[in-house]
Amino acid sequence: MPRTKKKSSRKGQHGNVLPFSDEDASIETLSHCSSFSDTASLAAAEEGGESSEDTAQEDFQYKLKGFIDSTVDKSAKTRQGALDGLKTAMATRILYEFISERRMTITDSIERCLKKGKGEEQRAAASLACLLCIQLGSGIESEEVLKTLKPIFKNILADGSANIQARQAVATSLGLCTLITEDDIMDVHATMECFENLFTRSCAKVDGTCPSINPQTSQLHTNALLSWALLLTICTANQIKDILRKYLPKLPRLLESDDVNMRIAAGETIALLFELARDMDSEFEFDQWEELCTKLNALATDCNKHRAKTDKRKQRSVFRDVLKGVEEGDFQSETIRFGTERMTIDSWVRKRTYDAFREFVGSGMNYHLQANEFIRDVFELGPPILVDSATMKAMKISRFERHLHNSAAFKARTKARSKFRDKRVDVGEF
Repeated sequence: MPRTKKKSSRKGQHGNVLPFSDEDASIETLSHCSSFSDTASLAAAEEGGESSEDTAQEDFQYKLKGFIDSTVDKSAKTRQGALDGLKTAMATRILYEFISERRMTITDSIERCLKKGKGEEQRAAASLACLLCIQLGSGIESEEVLKTLKPIFKNILADGSANIQARQAVATSLGLCTLITEDDIMDVHATMECFENLFTRSCAKVDGTCPSINPQTSQLHTNALLSWALLLTICTANQIKDILRKYLPKLPRLLESDDVNMRIAAGETIALLFELARDMDSEFEFDQWEELCTKLNALATDCNKHRAKTDKRKQRSVFRDVLKGVEEGDFQSETIRFGTERMTIDSWVRKRTYDAFREFVGSGMNYHLQANEFIRDVFELGPPILVDSATMKAMKISRFERHLHNSAAFKARTKARSKFRDKRVDVGEF
């Protein structure tokens, strides 16, 4: 996986200290405020010319500056709102230059909120730290961010008395921040040990009994496991061999967990480890392979009456894929479309990486796949593709037509269902 960041002449996008709306977060609106491609000038021209684009940039910049200033406000509610505003901006826009100029200020604010804030504020600060690294990419700037925050992250993770939501957020953020910034594999290993100290507490005992863990703590352990799995993707061959020897026999004990999310995370991590092992040695063998496959098959066909139907459906779907991965080395590929491009998720390594980034940028993932040079490097997509105005216009027409078609179909379907569900209608009419 590439670990270098290609800097480009991206301009920071600029907004009134008000919450972002759905319209703000749309790709079309993003295009107005981004100098990523020619689509910005096209969109701005359609909305009133270059002057309106400049005004939008100035407004957005003003909004972001207001959020940054508000992260040190005396009111916890105001700080929380400011952190959430910055998170939304970073998740849906490319802000490299704007953020690079204010990196130290933002890092200081995150550090202060992590140390002095409570629960939700710490959670938001931890997530913002990760989005900051995603914006800065792999390089000295993001390394400095993690260098400042890593000791605080690890203290929160290890502190059993710390707010559980803060610990959950830190467990997730520390994993991706480490993936983005760390070049020293020994530092990566030390961080993985922090995660190991958490998720192994959910392992069933040798006699098969599961430890008594509340749902919030189980979520913390699940997040730690997923971050650990993410860092597996950048481990050396020797480290993978040690991990296979030490942890592959232990991970199946997590499949006994009462928490469906932990069971799924454990299953996907096991499949990921088998994939990495077979990449090194196509003849890789595991002593407990048959026992493991039996357990995975049971989860793929689970009919336990004591489990919720939604949990069982979700679990069965995932474990069918996990079982194929372990038994046959197969992976159910998925194609991601963004703009005029597409990307195939064709391995457990790629899936874990994609899911990790998507957890932070959410609905902005497709936009980042198009415009974020670092994320494009990670997925080997090459430099961002400039879309000319004619193509953009054609894309807009097709989207609009598709919207009209979907709206009409939705109305017709709703009307038919309403009629069918109306108890006053004679069944014989159907």
